[in-house]
This record gives sequence, C-alpha cells and structure tokens, in this order.
Amino acid sequence: MCRVAGAPPRILPPLALMLLAALQQAPIKATCEEDMSCKTGFPEDVHSAVVSRSVHGGQPLLNVRFQSCDGNKKIHFGSSEPDFRVGEDGVIYAERSFQLSAEPTEFVVSAQDKETQQEWQMRVKLTPEPAFTGASEKDQRKIEDIVFPRQQYKHSSPLKRQKRDWVIPPINLPENSKGPFPQELVRIRSDRDKSLSLRYSVTGPGADQPPTGIFIINPISGQLSVTKPLDREQIASFHLRAHAVDVNGNQVENPIDIVINVIDMNDNRPEFLHQVWNGTVPEGSKPGTYVMTVTAIDADDPNTQNGMLRYRILSQAPSSPSPNMFTINNETGDIITVAAGLDREKVQQYTLIIQATDMEGNPTYGLSNTATAVIAVTDVNDNPPEFTAMTFYGEVPENRVDVIVANLTVTDKDQPHTPAWNAMYRMTGGDPTGRFTILTDPNSNDGLVTVVKPIDFETNRLFVLTVAAENQVPLAKGIQHPPQSTATVSITVIDVNESPYFAPNPKLVRQEEGLLAGSMLATFTAQDPDRYMQQTSLRYSKVSDPANWLKIDPVNGQITTTAVLDRESIYVQNNMYNATFLASDNGIPPMSGTGTLQIYLLDINDNAPQVHPKEATTCETLQPNAINITAVDPDIDPNAGPFAFELPDTPASIKRNWTIVRISGDHAQLSLRIRFLEAGIYDVPIVITDSGNPHASSTSLLKVKVCQCDLNGDCTDVDRIVGAGLGTGAIIAILLCIIILLILVLMFVVWMKRRDKERQAKQLLIDPEDDVRDNILKYDEEGGGEEDQDYDLSQLQQPDTVEPDAIKPVGIRRLDERPIHAEPQYPVRSAAPHPGDIGDFINEGLKAADNDPTAPPYDSLLVFDYEGSGSTAGSLSSLNSSSSGGEQDYDYLNDWGPRFKKLADMYGGGDD
Repeated sequence: MCRVAGAPPRILPPLALMLLAALQQAPIKATCEEDMSCKTGFPEDVHSAVVSRSVHGGQPLLNVRFQSCDGNKKIHFGSSEPDFRVGEDGVIYAERSFQLSAEPTEFVVSAQDKETQQEWQMRVKLTPEPAFTGASEKDQRKIEDIVFPRQQYKHSSPLKRQKRDWVIPPINLPENSKGPFPQELVRIRSDRDKSLSLRYSVTGPGADQPPTGIFIINPISGQLSVTKPLDREQIASFHLRAHAVDVNGNQVENPIDIVINVIDMNDNRPEFLHQVWNGTVPEGSKPGTYVMTVTAIDADDPNTQNGMLRYRILSQAPSSPSPNMFTINNETGDIITVAAGLDREKVQQYTLIIQATDMEGNPTYGLSNTATAVIAVTDVNDNPPEFTAMTFYGEVPENRVDVIVANLTVTDKDQPHTPAWNAMYRMTGGDPTGRFTILTDPNSNDGLVTVVKPIDFETNRLFVLTVAAENQVPLAKGIQHPPQSTATVSITVIDVNESPYFAPNPKLVRQEEGLLAGSMLATFTAQDPDRYMQQTSLRYSKVSDPANWLKIDPVNGQITTTAVLDRESIYVQNNMYNATFLASDNGIPPMSGTGTLQIYLLDINDNAPQVHPKEATTCETLQPNAINITAVDPDIDPNAGPFAFELPDTPASIKRNWTIVRISGDHAQLSLRIRFLEAGIYDVPIVITDSGNPHASSTSLLKVKVCQCDLNGDCTDVDRIVGAGLGTGAIIAILLCIIILLILVLMFVVWMKRRDKERQAKQLLIDPEDDVRDNILKYDEEGGGEEDQDYDLSQLQQPDTVEPDAIKPVGIRRLDERPIHAEPQYPVRSAAPHPGDIGDFINEGLKAADNDPTAPPYDSLLVFDYEGSGSTAGSLSSLNSSSSGGEQDYDYLNDWGPRFKKLADMYGGGDD
C-alpha cells in the first residue's frame, strides 16, 4: 500500500499519479503501510480543498473519502448545495459553470446507508486558488484529495486489506507561458515499477491526436511536459489518458484520465459588434427612457475577470442642453436618458463615444476599446401649424369649378414631410352649402381653397370662410392649438356674362299631323340670368330642324311651320319630332344657349292601306291555290286595322276567276274561283279599307303568276313563265354585267394609247437640235462640202444594210484602211429597229470595236481624200494653224460634252 507523505493514509490504485508543481518540483514521496483498524464513516468532520476559481458544469472537483467496514453496504451520497453533486463513487461534480467568490464556499456532504438508513455528514470547504503571478510552483498550494473507497472483495478472513481510488483533479496550466520548453507538469508512476521495467505513454488530442506534439511524456520516468505555449481561445482544455505497459507491451495498469485546463490570461481586448451604433429617441422624452443597447465581446474567458466587461460614456457631442443627457448600464450596455430637455428643433442628433473595458472595468489592468453611438432625436408633434396671416383674400368668376381661389400658408417647426408637419385644413364656418374644399399641397404644405360647386353672382357675391389648420397626428400631450392656427378667408364672386337658358327645356307641344305650312305652332323663348348687366334683348335662330318644317322669329321666338307636318316621316321617332333653337345675347363675350322643342304628332287617317306582298304565285288548278296577303297601313290605331278586303266589280273576270276571304284583322286569302286557269301572269286588283273615321281605302294590284304544279304544289313550267318577262333583280344584274364589261374595254383602250405615247417619247434620246445622227455617214472617201451631198438618214437607223464593198470598186483602198481579215463579230441590227434601240446599238458596237485587233489605234496617222471646195463649214486645217488659233473662240465646244471640252482646252487655252 502507498501513502502520500504528509497526508492521511490512502490506498492507492495500481497506477499512482504523483502531482508535481509546474516547474521542477520533486516527486512526492510515498510510504506504504497497512491499516489494520476499520471504522465506518467519514475520516474527518471538515475537509478543506483548494480549487480553480472558474468552475465548469460537469467538472470533477474532488473525491470525498468514506470508509465502509462492510463492503456490501450501499451508500448514497448527497449535497446540501444544489450547485454541487456527489456521485456514487464519492466524486464531487459541479452542476453548472460559475465563478467562485473570493470567500470560501462551504456545504455539507452526507452519506446514507440505503438499508439501515444510517447517515453520516461532513462539511466541505472550497477555497479558490490565488491568481497566477508567475512565481515558482513551489509556492503554489497543493490540491488535497479525498479518496472514495472501492468495493471490498470477498475473502475468508473478516479483516482484509482495502484499496482506495486516487481521483486526479484537473491540472491548471496558464496560457501564453514563456517557458522554457518543454515545461514539466506532473510525473506518473506505478507502484509496480520496482519489480517491473515499465514504459509510460499518453494518448488523446494534444498528444498523439491533432493537434499533436503539444504534450509529451518520458517513457522511462513518466514525466509529462508541455512543449509550447497554449492559447485558451483556441483550446480551453485537453483530455489525455495515461498508460503503463511492460517492455513486451502488455498492459500493467488500467489507463487513467488526465484533464488539463488552460488558465485564461487577459490577452484580448474587447471588440464592439459594430463600430458605429445608430439609435433614436423621441424629443421631449422623460429621464429613464430606453434608447439603445451597445454590445462588445471579449475572446477571454467570460467567467473570469479577463472577460467581464464594463461600459462607460467617454464624451457627448453636442453638450447642450446638458453634457450628461445619457447614461449607460456598465454591465448590459443599455443607454438611457438621464436628463430632460431633448428638443429636435434645437439638437437633432447626439454622438456618444462608448468605452468597453475588461477586468470588470479596472482602468489599471483592464484592456479597453471604443465605439461610436449616434442617437437621432426623432420628431414629435410639439409644434402646431400657424397661419402666416389672419385673413386671406381671393376671388372667383361665377359658375367656375375646380379653380383655386386662395393659397393659405402656414409655418410648422416640426420636421418637414412628416405626419407632425403635414397640415390638414378644415372649414369651420362660412360654407353651409359645401361649395368649397381645401386641399393640401404636399410640397409646400399650403392650403389650396378650391371651388367644387358653381357659384351664382346674382345669389352670392361674397363668402367669408373660417379655416382651422391641424396636423395629421395629434399634438403632444400638454400642447394646445394657439389662435394662429385659425384664419379667415374672404372670397369675392366676379359677375360674368352667362348663357341664356330656355325654360322649360325641352318644351313639349302636342299637335295633329297635317298642319299646313305657315301655321303658328308655339312660342319658345329664353331668359337671361344676368340681371345686373346692361344688355339688349335676345336673338333667336334655328340650330337643328331635320325635316326643315319650322322657322323661328328672331325677336319674339314664335315658331311657325314651313311645310306640312307628317307623322309618318322618317324624321319622326315614336310620334316625336325634335328641333333645336339657339338664343344669343350681345354681352362681352357674347353668350348663347340652346333649347329643344319636342313636337308630339297626333295621327290622322291620311294614309290608305296597301297590299303586301305585291307578287304571288299559285297553281292553275283549284287545289292547292290559296295566296295569303297582308294589309299594310302607315297610320296607327284607330286609323289602321282591322281591314276590309274585297274584289272590284270591274272587270267582271276578276270576281269570276278569283275570290278573297279575310282570315284576320290584317290578313286575307286570295284563291281561284274556277277549277282551271291557264298559266300566265295576272294583275288582280284588291280593294282594302281601314277602320279610320272617316275610312280610307285603296285599290292595290297583286301580280299573280299562275303555273302548272306538281303534287307538292311547286311550279313545273318555270321556263314558260320566265319567258313571259324578267324580274327586276334579273334585269339589274344584266345591266351591271354590261357596265362592268364596258369599263374593262375602256381601260384597255386607254392603256394601249398611253403605251404608244411612251414609245413615241423614247424615239429621240436627245434634243432634236443636238441630234448628231444627221452628221454621221458611212463612207470611204470624202467628197465636196455639205452642199453637194444628199444624205440618206435611213442609213443612220440601219447602217448595216449598206455594204461597203458594194459601193467602192475592188482594189481601191485608202492607205489607212485596215487590211482584209476575217470580219469581227459586230452586232447586227434588225431590219426595222425601234428608234429607242439606237443607244444600245452604239454601246454594243463600241465594245466590239474596242476588242477588235484589226482596228487602227486612235493615235495613228490617218489620210483623208480631198473634200472639195465651197464648203460653208470652212477648212479643218485651221485646227493646226498657229496663226489663227489664238483668234478663234472655242468656248462653245464646252457645251458639246466632256470630249469636246478637252478639245476646247487644247486649242483655246492661249499660249499654254
């Protein structure tokens, strides 16, 4: 059994961990002895231990010792402090993460036998370890451990040796250590190293797992060391496992867990989440009003002073009305108001410099950083709108609507274009009929007094309105509207020349049709609403009279007829005839008004009934031969049906061959009286009488076509009946076909004449005076002048019809003639070409001559025959005469074309 020197006897596990100081502490000496006595319970009443100031949830802190003489007892452990929990193995764990206070923490640990309910208690006192100051680890206090007992193995002897576990508390290692490295941490040993040659090793993240090589162990001595500085912000703790094996690699001891906590150092400054924070606060806010929250973070351990931040305000700009308008909660960063007097109209924005410092705000040891808080003072409706004048004036012409008559201007100190600044106007008096409304100009905030209903000068000449101005939102509490928020608007109505009007309009007149021309119908006069203007009487004229039945007296408005009124006219709709008249005054400007006269025409029996249809077809036999006819009368009841139908007495053949029977008030049937009537066309007169008083009757001719019929009653001798005469539709169709054919023939003749004219216009390419065809001849020798030459112009149009060899004797040739070779392929013109083809022929000949290898060049010497004498044109030798060239005027050659223009430049250019 091993025992730690200077400590109560403890039963060590096979693998003993001997804690060392951080630098060069010697291994803890242990002695072994045997404990032959046994007493159930805690070995001490008060147990003190030193632990880390920062405690994490689930972290094992220490192991309490409880001695049970009877290994079969089931002991249940408990804690009086809810922040700590005691496991079944006697290890005390932290229930949550927290920071130990500077004062020792005390609580009671209890152990209860589940069978006998016997209970034992012990008080535990935890003292936080002092802050790391860099001193030698010999000066550091050692962590005392209390070992829980292990289950006793069953042996024959009632009193046997008992082993207890050694629970290793976490190793706390400060970050950013300056070394030297490797730096020794602890030494791991087994009590079997005296009899066996052991090898020690560690595994886990930081040893053989990434990040590898941070921790190393001497395999012989078991010395665990760290190889480089640690950074808590990267890895806060390492969990390693120590192993002990013999030289053959066989496990000698069970692995033990080693927890290394990296102790935080204050190596990170606070950082604000935003460098500029924006917030708002309403003007007039009371002290204590929340504004905004600024937040900073510190990468150091928040459970230590290194990560505990404190906030404060360094400066405020501007400092009016008080340099301390705001304060900040030093722990949460909440900014609130502490003084009254926020007024947006005076100060619209405050800028605060906020500082965050760690080490709980210690100005000496803490690190700090700053950020800017911009607080905008928002507007509230604490300024009512005020009119710039107490009375506004305007004027409006009568009968005008949608016109602005006055502009109401107000001032408001609140923020423009906000609900607290936007003005609304309402009329509180002076407009009982609602003839005005006030709109708000969204840009200028002015009130626009607008007329919405016509105003009559003869009724109202002046309006005095009372107007109040308000904002879109109510005023702030405690603020009242001043008298300047109410004004008076005086509006004067201007008299204008108004249009005359007819009353009533329209005017209805009932009159029987048939009223003769020149009869007095009615008087239709208008009224002038302008009672205060000096004007002459009105003048009347006619605007619309579709049938031209009426005329109106221009002075008194009497309407007389100019034609007979006819109810059956196409201009009468539903017995109503409408005419429009105009009344005009002589005002400035002249005005006029229209009125409508409606004449309701009463029907009289002035139209006799007629038969419909005018043509019918029937069979030449008695059956079936009925023809249905209808009586039509333009008049209306009672001057229309029922109608009476009858056949006249003369000629006698009508009643002998035909009979008529009325089948209703408007319809009758005409049928043959005899058994057979020869096929043909017959005119049957029918007398129709209406029911008017007096009666009106007429004799209508019904054209009946009698034909042979089949069993179905259809005509079978249509050709014979058609031969007797053509219908109106057939005649019209034939005439239309003839007319269309004549138009086509006429268009063809006109087109042919136009084509001949176009051909005649193309015969001459140039002006006849400049036509060079009269001067082009095809000859070999030049005779006398133009006087003894008889030109044949037909050769100009047909130059190929003349054969040069036929004119000139064989063997007589000029010196400059081309030798006799095969003739080139010059174009050959037709015997009777069109005059317009001369230009194309010349161009084709020119191309053939250019490609002719036998043709002489242009610059060769040509010899001409004697031309004779007496030519009116003179000799061409003057072109080569230096004596007369200077006196000759060659300017006219410029008008002959570009080729002659070059000649004029050569001989008319003087000395050049």
